[in-house]
Amino acid sequence: MVLIDREKLLNSYAGTEERALLARAIDLAEKVLKNHRPLVTDFYDPYHTGLVFSLLNPISDIEITADGGYPDAERTRVIIYPDYMLPEQLDSQLAFLVVEGNCKMAGVTHRDYLGSLTGLGLKRDRLGDIIVGEKGAQLVVDAGVAPYIRANLTKVGRVKVNVREITREQLQLPAPKIKVINATVASMRLDAVAAAGYGTSRSKLVREIKAERLNINWCPCSNPSAPVKEGDMLSLRGRGRVKVAAVKGSTKKGRIALVLHKYL
Repeated sequence: MVLIDREKLLNSYAGTEERALLARAIDLAEKVLKNHRPLVTDFYDPYHTGLVFSLLNPISDIEITADGGYPDAERTRVIIYPDYMLPEQLDSQLAFLVVEGNCKMAGVTHRDYLGSLTGLGLKRDRLGDIIVGEKGAQLVVDAGVAPYIRANLTKVGRVKVNVREITREQLQLPAPKIKVINATVASMRLDAVAAAGYGTSRSKLVREIKAERLNINWCPCSNPSAPVKEGDMLSLRGRGRVKVAAVKGSTKKGRIALVLHKYL
């Protein structure tokens, strides 16, 4: 069996939370190597999923993949499996639920659904994406908690709801609502790009960044001059997400032309 040098793999991760999460991923990898059976992690945001991939990719005799129920899922779980298995043999242990009620009239939001689920005692790492629609929401969850949710989720906020299970193929995914922003910036510094995307001044963004309210690819960043590149996702607490969709080169005045996608 391949021996995993745990301390060497974890050495570059200083944060206690990150080390604990990655240590659990190593535990799963060791079990896969020992028992030759696939295992799945909790649900992670893209940043932590990326950390797990970076950590486990160098380990021989295993493969890893991520699944959040649909191609553009934000929260996914990592499947660790022996390298001789085929991806179609894997079980991500996901369940798909529809929550229905008079939610549109009551103005029920993503936060309301999440609050009602965690109010049942469920941990966030057992819950994938919550896809909010006009008549309710669709949930991607750990298959083990799906029966509990069906039996106990009767209200979201003050709205009475019904919960039923569907298949992966029955998910109805809304088209993302995106505002396309064509902007120019003096440099690809975080404060400059974020100011263009969120339509506010750089000085205000600097305060937000120093308070670690702005993330790059779901990782908190306190450095206003941190470099941003094409494909990066910015998320500002309370203001949503902005993706750097394209860097189009320099203008005649020497500024950098960008196409930004603001998710509404």
